Amino acid sequence: MNVLAQESSSMVGNPLVNISIFALFVAATMFFVIRASRTNKTAADFYTGGRGFTGPQNGVAIAGDYLSAASFLGIAGAIAVFGYDGFLYSIGFLVAWLVALLLVAELLRNTGKFTMADVLSFRLRQKPVRTAAAASTLTVSLFYLLAQMAGAGGLVALLLDINDRATQSLIIAVVGALMIVYVLVGGMKGTTWVQIIKAFLLITGAGIMSAIVLWKFGFNISGMLGSAQETVNSAVEGGRDVLAPGAQYGGSEISKLNMLSLALALVLGTAGLPHVLMRFYTVPTAKEARRSVVWAIALIGAFYLFTLILGYGAAAIVGPERILSAAGGQNSAAPLLAFELGGTVLLGIIAAVAFATILAVVAGLTITASASFAHDIYANVLKNGNVDEKKQVRVSRITAVVIGALAIGLGILANGQNIAFLVALAFAVAASANLPTILYSLFWKRFNTTGSLWSIYGGLASVLVLIIFSPAVSGSPTAMIPSMDFAWFPLANPGIVSIPLAFLLGYLGSVLSKDKGNAEKNAEMEVRSLTGVGAEKAVAH
Repeated sequence: MNVLAQESSSMVGNPLVNISIFALFVAATMFFVIRASRTNKTAADFYTGGRGFTGPQNGVAIAGDYLSAASFLGIAGAIAVFGYDGFLYSIGFLVAWLVALLLVAELLRNTGKFTMADVLSFRLRQKPVRTAAAASTLTVSLFYLLAQMAGAGGLVALLLDINDRATQSLIIAVVGALMIVYVLVGGMKGTTWVQIIKAFLLITGAGIMSAIVLWKFGFNISGMLGSAQETVNSAVEGGRDVLAPGAQYGGSEISKLNMLSLALALVLGTAGLPHVLMRFYTVPTAKEARRSVVWAIALIGAFYLFTLILGYGAAAIVGPERILSAAGGQNSAAPLLAFELGGTVLLGIIAAVAFATILAVVAGLTITASASFAHDIYANVLKNGNVDEKKQVRVSRITAVVIGALAIGLGILANGQNIAFLVALAFAVAASANLPTILYSLFWKRFNTTGSLWSIYGGLASVLVLIIFSPAVSGSPTAMIPSMDFAWFPLANPGIVSIPLAFLLGYLGSVLSKDKGNAEKNAEMEVRSLTGVGAEKAVAH
């Protein structure tokens, strides 16, 4: 079987075809980006696309922003290897959108202007809160960027038949450079159109592959699941039940608690992801914000149903042993399945979609991080709001270059490391540092600046410390530093500890502080968040 795996990893399509299809995508999307850039005249145009996108358009863009390479390749691979437990990732990501829809989407759009910090600082002291919110945003964005950039290098071995790290590093640099160009030229408008096109390609590609898989099994889902179970039993010593929970997170109580902690971070983290929250500001009305989330849920839900078919289809047709032996490990499940279903052409398309997915997600993350620094730190903290819009956009573009260069460098260093750890860290940071302050700001009148700073910095510090000293970093064969052991926290994801702690710190900071807040500002924020009155005036300024 190892010989077969080695053969398969060197025979998965034609690298020239893969590159050609990807280059075609880049050329087509760059055309739309350049067209969109002609209307970028103000900061609102650069950061939010002038709020000119409809709900359906923004919903498709949100799906494109949210469905990263981890969703397409990682979840399909997890299902192919672990079955039911892998599908729990799909369920967690989808349920998270209900939290975003019910708790934050409309209220954020009504209250904010460009960034998450606009909401958090609306009725609190501007400078300290904006600084804290920007620090959190940059941290989440950077770790999400690391995951995508390192993922690009990890996929190169299988998709382009390149195994040396130097060439993989070059690929990471090329992806990063393209990302910077998209942001510099197109701003939010250009990035949004890239995400819309990428979402269409990704969902369509996954749908076509799912239809072919079902066709191979006579559109009999039970037959597909049974075949997957038989293949896994023959490949795994002692067998493995992939149709029931427990294959990955069963056994010890620590393992079960780790699954609960991860699920908590995934479900709550989405509503605190800054690059997702920023998308709510690109629509003209609160009604369109709600429509965009409904569209996003529909598209993301359909895609995650496709991952179920792709995952079990890969288990049945390719087999877990061949997947794990191939370059890229679990991430190779979808490409190997594409090669088995449609040969070089389908693999080339899926390879291009995978790269396009990384490109679109990192572009969205970069513009979010650059907007946070330029708008929150430069314009409102350093310049006290007295800054020309052109200068603000110029600083944002410079920041995009710096962040892009940093992401390229760190992505090259992280190439081959535990990418799931980096993604989990981004979600854990968002759920710990961002979500408590957002909910308190929107729903609790007693919440004040002290509570906000305690919650953001406390959540940020606790999640970073707990993950650094967890088995995800050291003390296990799959850790980032397997040769060392300084882990004292037993869980790989600290969400079950850091999220409640951040909420508690926000509460304690508020009630122990003598700051009673600004009653007038509290009333204004409540009216604006619920009705949208005054929001358009704020955007105009």
